[in-house]
Amino acid sequence: MQGKYFLPRLTGMCLGCGNKLPDAFLDLGEMPLANSYVAPENKDKEETLYRLAVAYCPACYLVQITHRVAPEQLFSSYSYFSSFSNAFLKHAEAMAESLTEKFVLDSNSLVAEIGSNDGYLLNFFREKGIPILGIEPAKNIARVANESGIPTVDVFFGPDSVAQIIKAGGQADIIIGNNVLAHVPLINDFLLSVNRCLKPTGSAVFEFPYLKDLLDHTEFDTIYHEHVFYYSVSAVKILAERAKLQLYDVHHQDIHGGSLRVFLQKERQHEVSSNIRKMLLKEEQYGIMDKDLYRNFGEKVEKLKTRLEGLLQELKKAGKTIAAYGAAAKGNTLLNYIGIDKNMIDFVVDRSPHKQGFLLPGTRIPILHQDELLKRMPDYTLVLAWNFAEEILAQQDEYRKRGGRFIIPIPEIQVM
Repeated sequence: MQGKYFLPRLTGMCLGCGNKLPDAFLDLGEMPLANSYVAPENKDKEETLYRLAVAYCPACYLVQITHRVAPEQLFSSYSYFSSFSNAFLKHAEAMAESLTEKFVLDSNSLVAEIGSNDGYLLNFFREKGIPILGIEPAKNIARVANESGIPTVDVFFGPDSVAQIIKAGGQADIIIGNNVLAHVPLINDFLLSVNRCLKPTGSAVFEFPYLKDLLDHTEFDTIYHEHVFYYSVSAVKILAERAKLQLYDVHHQDIHGGSLRVFLQKERQHEVSSNIRKMLLKEEQYGIMDKDLYRNFGEKVEKLKTRLEGLLQELKKAGKTIAAYGAAAKGNTLLNYIGIDKNMIDFVVDRSPHKQGFLLPGTRIPILHQDELLKRMPDYTLVLAWNFAEEILAQQDEYRKRGGRFIIPIPEIQVM
């Protein structure tokens, strides 16, 4: 990987409680930004590389990266459009249905979403006649949302934008944040702003990848600079209380390799579910507060790296052709950490036209239309978007019938 090394801001202190952080339990080295896809005309230009390491705060249980990059560098322009995954759209539709029923939402309600992307989720509320407001900092994506009829303000959510957001739609009955809580370095300011944007009777609903699933399934590739935090229920409870919000319910979701959906309230409108006590106890028994758990995880990641690199090298030596499926951010962490580049992987296919024609950051592997998989018929295809493996394997049944094989790297290396 070619590039100039840039040391992003070293936090040193926990971004949640201010406690001094111990040494990182996992250091993935120098990485390009996971969503910084390279235009073909820039293929010979150096990329900026940033340190990527993760530490655990023993004071408030918050797992976080040790160096962070300014959000403006990460999100002002963005290439990830949520609506290009059928599985994710199905999940979003079910979520909208569930929340509408749970909170008895109607034409007098307001649903606001932070990090609303192209409006893929809010559209399901709109179809029910429920007023909506999107909050999306990536101007290119906010423009797409507005053009499709999803009212969206293109600002970073926080203390500086609260007044603008309330002016645009008023205080919300429900604030949603799917896969956004992990992206916010100033998490205390963020949650205090959520408090201000909620009606007194309102609730905030957040989904994010679950730390326990990450550890159990060696999901190290979900670690990249955009994901500042990796949450447990124990950590979320402390953060919520600091912002004068109460954690009152939690549900596990299968999406993204295992996620949590948590419910926070401003005033005590809802009884605290027994799910909270059960999950806090389960985390304590699991050892979520034990530093040995994190050290062991680092060792598991190193073993997976060795095994996957060895498998791909053996296939290449045997004269096999290898491609990849899914130009996902997580895939860029995996490829760059293991040291897999265009000499090992010929190309990657992806459904999103916003990525096709570009090169993966760091590795410079070209991104092609998904139809190229059948046209070129590589012997093996590494599934980088393994969290949607079931959907991908179903879509590419013809490739498998013709003799193509898929390699799923996580949680266990499988050749399908």
